[in-house]
Amino acid sequence: MRISRHTPPLEFEQRASYVSVLGMNCAPRRNSGWLAQTKQVPGMTRASNEKAGTITTAEPSIETSSEEDLDVPWQIVVHNDPVNLMSYVTMVFQRVFGYPRERAERHMLEVHHKGRSILWSGMREPAELYVQQLHGYLLLATLEKTC
Repeated sequence: MRISRHTPPLEFEQRASYVSVLGMNCAPRRNSGWLAQTKQVPGMTRASNEKAGTITTAEPSIETSSEEDLDVPWQIVVHNDPVNLMSYVTMVFQRVFGYPRERAERHMLEVHHKGRSILWSGMREPAELYVQQLHGYLLLATLEKTC
């Protein structure tokens, strides 16, 4: 479908979190003659434009969970690994959780002797952040739902 110069351009809503910019032209627009096409594919939206190329967007997959899943206490478990030094693990516990040295050492020794230690328990969102930070320090940490 070709749009004449007197017709206002088509407007459509993009609701995706991913956009492919391959084939897009970054040159300045010289005239306003646009050719726009939209194609609906389940889970994807594609918009073509003779000046800018093709933009493909994917509908994000949304994981739904009930309020109960979010409110249930979650616990962060750190597992033993043969790579990291005890002093390093103690330092990570102090930095991530703000534990005093004695408490961080107690958790480190529990990990060393028992193979795992529960470091923190609480709401899911901060727990996920803590696990991500521990992974950033290359520690093996998991998030478990308490019963």
